[in-house]
Amino acid sequence: MLSIRRLGFTMIELLIVIAVLGILAVAVLAAINPIEQINRGRDTGSRSDAEQLLSAIDRYYAGKGYYPWSDGASSLNTSTFGSGTDALIPLDDAAITIGDDALPLLANVSSGGSAEVKESFITRITDPGYNFLGIYNNGVTSSSTYVCFLPKSASFREEAWNRCSNDDHTGLDASIPSDFPTDACPADGSCATAASADDAIACQICLP
Repeated sequence: MLSIRRLGFTMIELLIVIAVLGILAVAVLAAINPIEQINRGRDTGSRSDAEQLLSAIDRYYAGKGYYPWSDGASSLNTSTFGSGTDALIPLDDAAITIGDDALPLLANVSSGGSAEVKESFITRITDPGYNFLGIYNNGVTSSSTYVCFLPKSASFREEAWNRCSNDDHTGLDASIPSDFPTDACPADGSCATAASADDAIACQICLP
């Protein structure tokens, strides 16, 4: 009688296959860089929220003739919302940063006759775990309003660095508007004169 011999993988062959799969997995993870992808997704969300908030502020101004941090058309009244000293991401002394000091401002654009954004939006962007947005307007007539955030991903950080610094990264870019928040683009090694985008940890993305 002929005996049937069952064939299978040896232990050595299985170990080789597992090793090859491990190498491929490491290569794929290195190429994808999941942490960078997560940070980029968060930065994309911050940009979208900044656009929505900036649009709400513009609509508020178009409807009332003054900004939500003002008492009226003739008053800037930034002191109501603090000087930025308690802000998680302060822009400068004239800045209004979303946090406890800015809640009255946000209430103006999310309730009453304006209601430019939903209250759930305000709740989300004021959550302690959120990458806080900074609102800046220097109070001068016809000056722009900026909404800024500190990027977490390498690609967004490089975008902020390139906007803040000149071509050879030896100083601030000359095209930066005069009403731009200065602390969003520090003229030092943490931003404008940084050796690389990785070192430009203080450069902020500002809209518009």
